[in-house]
Amino acid sequence: MKIEVVHEIHMRGLTKTFFLALLALLCTTHVLGTDDNYLYINITILHSATAQGAVCLDGSPPAYHLDRGHGTGLRSWVIYLDGGGWCDNISDCLDRSTKFSGSSTKMNQQSFFGGILHNTSKENPEFHNWNRVRVKYCDGASFTGDVEQVNPENKLYFRGARIFKAIMEDLWCKGMKNAENAILTGTSAGGLATILNCDKFKSLLPGSARVKCVASAGFFINGKTISGTSHIQEMYQEIVNLHGSAKNLPLACTSAMEPSLCFFPQNVVSYVQTPLFIINSVYDSWQINNTLVPSYLDPQHAWKGCIKNISSCTSSQLIIIRAFGVEFLKIFEGLPPCFTRGYFLTSCYSHGDVLSTSYWYNTTSPRLLSKTIAEAVGDWYFERAGFQHIDPYPGVKNCK
Repeated sequence: MKIEVVHEIHMRGLTKTFFLALLALLCTTHVLGTDDNYLYINITILHSATAQGAVCLDGSPPAYHLDRGHGTGLRSWVIYLDGGGWCDNISDCLDRSTKFSGSSTKMNQQSFFGGILHNTSKENPEFHNWNRVRVKYCDGASFTGDVEQVNPENKLYFRGARIFKAIMEDLWCKGMKNAENAILTGTSAGGLATILNCDKFKSLLPGSARVKCVASAGFFINGKTISGTSHIQEMYQEIVNLHGSAKNLPLACTSAMEPSLCFFPQNVVSYVQTPLFIINSVYDSWQINNTLVPSYLDPQHAWKGCIKNISSCTSSQLIIIRAFGVEFLKIFEGLPPCFTRGYFLTSCYSHGDVLSTSYWYNTTSPRLLSKTIAEAVGDWYFERAGFQHIDPYPGVKNCK
């Protein structure tokens, strides 16, 4: 039986007024945190998806969380794709399959909705009354994998693309077929998934709908390590091969270059036809930690303090980090110009998540041209103004 945000309530003995009041109460359960007032939404396990082979790494059904819109947002949708890295070999995927990132049996029954998924105008001014969905990530390849055969020894399922399709079809039946506005978004591996699935998402929506994509901390560059090796490129190649992702990457890209290179946004963004907004730091902390300084290249932990706190870096380490930022900007500014694209690039040492109110819309949020990310995205989405800006700060900085 599916677990829904609002369970079936029998009307017998209840007046219509009382029923509506009770329904409203069930739909607006809040939990007070130390800083933010987060909304927690129950999980929906999509059991029917297993018939299509759309399953997590361990073979369990996929899942999502849905909070219904209201008022002027009844026909508008925000779909957020969770992040959480990738698995590029059998051992890592087996380990992942025993956790929430690889099995719906290990997922919490509720997930918080903050930032772009929050339901108050105070924390989410533009999209608070839309239908808001948080899609759980349990495939390990940014919703791109599709391998039919299951190895009887490890019993791993690589079916991320099927999960994406099955959940979108379920949401279609729950009202997305009538969408007038829709946004696909996500952070980190979910931000990358947003870019890779952007045009596919638009193709599933009504032709008259205004459909756009917002990728947060998902612009992973094909950068070199501190020793000059291509660690991230090798990892992406292993992911694409293991998960059978090539056939689900944009064809215009895979026909022009080796398919695993199409896992990098720098190679695929120019082929994305749907309007796309990119939120990223030039000095993304995940990329500094993993692309530039993977742990195996720092056996003496010389970078440990620097990576943990950028203010602890030595002058030589800061020079290396700044060089990474220069390379990031060179790659980003080398993209073909596109008037429908928006971007908000900071110099913060962070891996920002649009689910975080302090990042999305707050007095402490990063700002460019005096706008928060929420304000910039809102203006761009509703076409009140374009937004293509890069923080001019000449180096990496702490952002609180």
